[in-house]
Amino acid sequence: MNDLRNLPGDPLDSVAIRAQFPVLQREIKGHRMAFLDSAASSQKPQRVIDSMSRFYETINANVHRGVYEISEQSTTAVEQARRDIARFIGAADAAEVVFTKNATESLNLVAGSWGRANLGPGDAIVLSMLEHHANIVPWHMLAAEKGFEIRWIPLTDDAQLDLSSLDTLLDGAKLVGVTAASNVTGTLTPVRRIADAAHQAGAVVCVDACQFVPHSRCDVEELGADFLAFSGHKMCGPTGIGVLWGRRTLLEEMPPFLGGGSMIRDVRLDGFTANEIPHKFEAGTPPIAEIIGLGEAVAFLEELGMDNVLAHEQAMSAYAFRTLTERFGERLTIHGPAEPGQRAGVMSFALGDVHPHDVSQILDEHGVAVRAGHHCAKPLMKELGVGATARASWYLYNTPDDVDALADALDATAEFFL
Repeated sequence: MNDLRNLPGDPLDSVAIRAQFPVLQREIKGHRMAFLDSAASSQKPQRVIDSMSRFYETINANVHRGVYEISEQSTTAVEQARRDIARFIGAADAAEVVFTKNATESLNLVAGSWGRANLGPGDAIVLSMLEHHANIVPWHMLAAEKGFEIRWIPLTDDAQLDLSSLDTLLDGAKLVGVTAASNVTGTLTPVRRIADAAHQAGAVVCVDACQFVPHSRCDVEELGADFLAFSGHKMCGPTGIGVLWGRRTLLEEMPPFLGGGSMIRDVRLDGFTANEIPHKFEAGTPPIAEIIGLGEAVAFLEELGMDNVLAHEQAMSAYAFRTLTERFGERLTIHGPAEPGQRAGVMSFALGDVHPHDVSQILDEHGVAVRAGHHCAKPLMKELGVGATARASWYLYNTPDDVDALADALDATAEFFL
């Protein structure tokens, strides 16, 4: 299908946007590529790629350490990106933006620094059944060391959070860890409602925003978060760069997470003095080109408008629901909320009893890229009663033709297996 089209009333011209992404011009096995795996990692526009190449071609030097011109230019570029990212997520203080290598490291930083300093026997934290392993495993590791309790927010039948017992779960809890949007079901969670209840109970709130920041307008104050983690590679930026935002008062009280260069103010034979935030948590040479690339991705997204990005994705979800249910009826199971307005652009599904890996393999023969597996959310898989799902996810460069290609490829899958 070569003649791409936009959805009627869509605020984004996704056909024009798609043309800015070099990899999306490829053909896969004789088919126009329908890339439907942005929940795992998004594609990169040419301007992001160019910004990183320019760094290496013109100002490649380490940051915060040199007084020569290109080192100062490198430092300026990194700190400008930090300010741009702070603005993008509604943070008033750029010093609250800590660069990590990904959101997994960001969440490990919270557990390894704040958690190790504040949790012990008799304490409790609350997580949700929607969480990615990155917001589960660090807490399990720390609980084994420190002896605190982990409680779980259950789900409703349509994979939304069941908050009917939230006050009980929060009684005596010191932290709530919750995803803003599920990477499996797309469920958009009521973060502010949870945060208000958590703060009233004396708990801090750690938000996994990997599937939220790239797809919706984010304001950390409006969300009520105390910590918020996300990754660059899911928002048109490069791999190898993540962000932890944390409230200044919390970050200043927390001990360093990694030791070495950059995170110190002084080192003595009898100890050391940590640097000020955010540098206290940024040991060693940072991923400079990746930070610059993420800053360029933020500029790209701001020009499109995040409200427009969300509206586009929800329109795509509505089109996909309509197209797939009309085509396959009861042969197709779609997990999560049935209302597109209650979910991000993520759709996990099952085609009859066909194994998700078989579905993915047949779709690949038709140039359609989807993810198959447990999506690093095994507790949620168990709750859904499945071992794995196939997952299609769309982003600002996807068009309804990608959904049509998915439907046609699923037809071929059904003819082969069902």
